[in-house]
Order: sequence, then C-alpha cells, then structure tokens
Amino acid sequence: MEDAPFDVPACLERVRQNDEAAARLLVEHLYPCVIRVVRARLPRRQSEEDLAQEIFLKMFAKLDQYQGNCPLEHWVSRIAVNHCLNALRAQSIRPEWRWADLSQEEADALDAVASSPDANPHPAQALGARELVEKLLGALAPEDALLLRLLELEERSIAEVKALTGWSGTRIRVRAFRARRKLNQRFATLAREGKL
Repeated sequence: MEDAPFDVPACLERVRQNDEAAARLLVEHLYPCVIRVVRARLPRRQSEEDLAQEIFLKMFAKLDQYQGNCPLEHWVSRIAVNHCLNALRAQSIRPEWRWADLSQEEADALDAVASSPDANPHPAQALGARELVEKLLGALAPEDALLLRLLELEERSIAEVKALTGWSGTRIRVRAFRARRKLNQRFATLAREGKL
C-alpha cells in the first residue's frame, strides 16, 4: 500500500493553531530539504544540526508570511539559503580566534597553563607558560581578562559566564571576540619583539 502524499496545507493549518504534533510532522517533512541546503553551504565551525534548528526557528517565526504562492519547500529553501549566507558573511566579517587557531608553540605554552595538575609539566615550562598567559592577559582590560579566563582557561559556557557576570549573551560574545583579537595581536607583537 502506497503512503498518501504529505498534505502541506492541512499541516500548516494545524501548525497555525499551535498543534505541536503538526509542527513536528512539518519539520520531519522539510528536514531533508533544509539539511541539503545546510550541507552545501555550511560555515566553518558551525554544527549542521544547530544551523538547521536556527532555520526551522526562523521558518516558524515567519510562517504567517507564507502565502502559498510557491511550494512550501521552495519558500523554506530560500530561508535556509539566506540564513546560511548570512552565517558565512558574519563569519568572514567577525572571524573568531580559537585555541585551534594558535601555532603549535602558542598552543603548547598556553596548554601547559591550562593542563591539569596530573599532567605534571616541567616546572620551568609551566612557570614560563603561566608568565606568558599572565603577560598577555595583563595587557587586556580587567573585564576582558576575566572573561577569557572564564571562557578559555576554565572552559565555562556562555550561560555560566552570564550567570556569574550578569552580562547578556550577546555582550559576552562580542566582548570575548574583541578580547581574543586583542590577545592575539598582543601575542604577535611580543613574538615579533622577541619577548616570548
């Protein structure tokens, strides 16, 4: 027995009446279309599942704008493509400095500080790395240094930092981005001057 085709208009009507089961069915129906777009345009460092979820959230937020002039899959595909392009654009405008972006020497020095006591780094190496980190963090504003200590050295989440500081998630992300950039510039300056 052949399955009946998915009834998009009926499902949309149920979704507009806040039927959660219909919303799940709609996501299941559209998921292959959305994930295909995401995989073709996935920005670096972004999970395809996270990006797909953001697209579905955007779709549900704009669902009242859908007039049925084109197939729903086409309309959702446009949302997906635009969202992916915006994510790619934002990534190129605001690239983040990450631990993985460090050179091997930089990573080794900083890793020695962040390593657990069980790792038992050589005392001179640990002291040198700690001094390096303190020198770099000391060049930042106190709030920026605190933020990087929480996010990078203590590996706390944005939510944890938000609870500790009372700052908004957006403020934390923006400030952390700027602090990482300053830290990276400071590291490059010290390396050029041979002070490392």
